[in-house]
Amino acid sequence: MKTLYLECNMGAAGDMLMAALLELHPAPDDFLARLNALGLPGVRVRREDAVRCGLHGTHIAVEIHGEEERPAEDIPLYDHPHDHHHPHEHDHSPAHSHAHADLAHVRAQIESLPLPEAVRQNAKQVYARIAAAEAHVHGTTLEQIHFHEVGTLDAVADVVGVCMLMHELAPSRVVVSPIRVGYGQVRCAHGILPVPAPATALLLDGAPIYAGDLAGEMCTPTGAALLTHFATEYGATPPMTVRAIGCGMGTKDFPAANCLRAMLGESAHSAPNDAIVRLECNLDDMTGEAVGFALDRLFEAGARDAFVQSIQMKKNRPGMMLCCICTPDRADALAAEMLHHTTTLGVRRQDMARYALDRRVEVRATAFGDVRYKVSEGYGVQRVKPEYDDVAAIALREGLPFSDVLQRLENA
Repeated sequence: MKTLYLECNMGAAGDMLMAALLELHPAPDDFLARLNALGLPGVRVRREDAVRCGLHGTHIAVEIHGEEERPAEDIPLYDHPHDHHHPHEHDHSPAHSHAHADLAHVRAQIESLPLPEAVRQNAKQVYARIAAAEAHVHGTTLEQIHFHEVGTLDAVADVVGVCMLMHELAPSRVVVSPIRVGYGQVRCAHGILPVPAPATALLLDGAPIYAGDLAGEMCTPTGAALLTHFATEYGATPPMTVRAIGCGMGTKDFPAANCLRAMLGESAHSAPNDAIVRLECNLDDMTGEAVGFALDRLFEAGARDAFVQSIQMKKNRPGMMLCCICTPDRADALAAEMLHHTTTLGVRRQDMARYALDRRVEVRATAFGDVRYKVSEGYGVQRVKPEYDDVAAIALREGLPFSDVLQRLENA
């Protein structure tokens, strides 16, 4: 299984994460050329060699209208001017209205870029999470949030760049180390705030963090949002065969190497790697139509699967057992749906460990045009299968039997 491990011993920022992932890319110059050709107005992203504590790596520099990021005299709301990693918290000039972009403006910018749909959705979701955190912290609404750090074009380049790299590297598993956040205080437009900054702390909810022994802001909101969006799990370096290592450098020198390290390799599961819940109840006094309606409601409420089995119940009554398969976080809600839409007096629950293949969707060029393929792998197994809807659409368009289209795609 392709595994990406992100080591955040010196925290994280968007540019550090992009730099580390770029070192893992098989064609970094081509990637940067495509990123710069997306059409972000006045934006140019370049990479440069950097050394921290004798360790060589990559630093990402973003130029806006020919000028590299630099502090401004007036630091607007939500900015953190002492962030040692990521100077995107600064406006570049009063004329750049993007320094006051709202969420709708940022989403429109991302929508306008020629990106794969998966990349576009990931980038929008990252910004939506940042906006929700800022709104919560400042007691306002999403519509009233105006981005100054994360909404500027240089940060849009960081977020889109990281989402593109994650899409192209396509890890099945992303493990993130405990994240150093620093300690102390940071100055912003409205005064002095604790470290981690309130929005950063909210974005890191559920992730393991620690202060470390260096004062200052070690993890930015952008870095926090990207890490927690893509992480599938947290912990120390997992057992894996490392194939490539990337180092993304921060801007300051510290007694420790100021870098975010990324390791890409292969790991093999030998034990259950997932948890699943089975909910079930017996029914002997419902019509088939009513049970079908209940099944539809379960799928709408997030069931992974739901089905009915014929059973023999007490007093020799033929009946049905309604089963629902779901993730643990949806079990309570789905049990409530079963109680609401059936005549049962109780729902049984079984918590199970599961051996699960990792799954992703890849778009591949074929003789019929672009086709989505489901790729499943893990435990020494890999399966690739065209999406049913795409096969059916081609069969109807070309006037061919479904089985012929499927065979040609599988043999391509």
